[in-house]
Amino acid sequence: MTSSAQRPILRGGRVAWQLTQTLWVGAIWVTHFILLPALGKMGLAPLLIDEIAGFMRPLMVGFAGVCALLQLLVIGAALGRGCWRDLRTQLLLLVVVTVAVVFALTRVAGTEYLQLFGYLVVAFAGLVLILQPRPDEG
Repeated sequence: MTSSAQRPILRGGRVAWQLTQTLWVGAIWVTHFILLPALGKMGLAPLLIDEIAGFMRPLMVGFAGVCALLQLLVIGAALGRGCWRDLRTQLLLLVVVTVAVVFALTRVAGTEYLQLFGYLVVAFAGLVLILQPRPDEG
């Protein structure tokens, strides 16, 4: 393969990386720190807000897990076998494992505080991931 044949692959990976990262990290932060508090300020009943949060948080966590898996594929293609030592890969693995634990807790225990903790772990791992350079930059 020539370098011109590899460029579209890298550009597609760059676009996929930025798009998925923007979507899942933005969705997690907007849902928890903007949408749900705004519903409270509008005067909605706390039980209704809890019901909306109970629906939206697992949806956002699942979406974050799918996007993190896609980002793992992109970083694996960009860095090859050395990707396991990279902080971005470790953060994405943290997100995937946390998503799995959150869904396991939902099925087994249904504990709201541990689910919220997992949600915040995903949110802050995404925030740290945003501060890292793209795989094609580093």
